Amino acid sequence: MEAPDKHVLGPGLLPTPFTAEEIRESSRAGKTIRLLVEGPDGSTFERLNRFRDGDDTGATLDRWNADAPDDVSTSRVTWRELQGHASFPADRTEVRNELVELPLGRLECVRYDTRPTSDAEVQTFWFAPDYPGMPVRYEVPDGSGMMRTTVLSVETG
Repeated sequence: MEAPDKHVLGPGLLPTPFTAEEIRESSRAGKTIRLLVEGPDGSTFERLNRFRDGDDTGATLDRWNADAPDDVSTSRVTWRELQGHASFPADRTEVRNELVELPLGRLECVRYDTRPTSDAEVQTFWFAPDYPGMPVRYEVPDGSGMMRTTVLSVETG
């Protein structure tokens, strides 16, 4: 009997770019991700995500805006939950490889163009194999246009 594919979280879903174990191994010891968030109105701000207290099942995730370092949002996340953020419906998602120029460098990425529901606008996510975890760039509609988030840097603990 063939072992189940750890990249597939359920029926009708595409394989995720990373398994929970791959995300755990890249984040468990601590990782800080600096992001640039660009609004459809031209506004920008930087956000930081920091993993701490990692264990076999998950970690504490601290998130804050760079201009408000004392206003930290903290939650416990599991590696499987983070993997699930990249689990997209096979019937509403197109996947392809794409070379992307980003602040992290020129990266070969797996691009997912997906619609959460059949009548929703397309959301686009770029995942880089060298950076297990969140997408290195993503674009999602926010009601008045597209919000773009790009990883500026990744520091491991």
